[in-house]
Amino acid sequence: MKRLITGVLASAAWLLLLLWGPFPLFWLAITTLTAVALTEYLTIVLPALNRRARGPLILFGLLPLVGAYSGEPTGLICGLSLALVVLLLHTLARYASLSQPYEVISRGGFGYLYLSLCSAHLILLMVMPQGRAWLLLLTAITAASDTAAFYTGSKFGRHKLCPAISPGKTWEGFAGGLAGSLGAALLVQHFFLPEQGLLWVCLIVLLLGCLGAAGDLSESVIKRAFGAKDSGNLLPGHGGLLDRIDSLLLTAPVLYYLLYLQTGLYFP
Repeated sequence: MKRLITGVLASAAWLLLLLWGPFPLFWLAITTLTAVALTEYLTIVLPALNRRARGPLILFGLLPLVGAYSGEPTGLICGLSLALVVLLLHTLARYASLSQPYEVISRGGFGYLYLSLCSAHLILLMVMPQGRAWLLLLTAITAASDTAAFYTGSKFGRHKLCPAISPGKTWEGFAGGLAGSLGAALLVQHFFLPEQGLLWVCLIVLLLGCLGAAGDLSESVIKRAFGAKDSGNLLPGHGGLLDRIDSLLLTAPVLYYLLYLQTGLYFP
């Protein structure tokens, strides 16, 4: 019941923000959520650092999202580059007081690539033509895939998808997730993106469905490496925020660049 209530409330809040929230509020929400995800990630991979020491690393990690406010990929890249440089300088300045300075650089830097860079593409998607509709499509694919995979795998799962990483995931659940995401995507396409071709939408679903599963497994690799069951306990019945957004982290950038190419835009 906790899982259901949390899921309904979180979905309602996300849809309200997505459909009617002004861009500054959307940017603030994504930036705040990224800060929470970075906190969870750094708590897992750098457990020796206390909250005070993790604070600057989290702030540096938000620079790519600050750059993404411009709506241009160049702003995002500038923010990411600055975040990595500042992280390195900060580590050099505090080198004597750190027990594992290289781990701070490597694990912190990967967090910026994995969380900050990828989540900032949600902001870039918002400012694209029909950005809200595409974000709705992305949400439908991700949410339907997770839900359908969970229930299909629970009832029909027999063949393990990747037992070394996540023993609970099955090929049957993966197939059910793809079917669920396709159905949800076609509904969104019918009502919000009717000008988009059916074949194009199916291609997007197939690609993002596979990447979403890979994103889920990627987070499992991180948790297994550090002996963590969940990324946190922020969401009752679901675990941490990172446990819920892991599929979006890979799918958002790929969808953005697919649309970038489709519309004939090129990087400056």
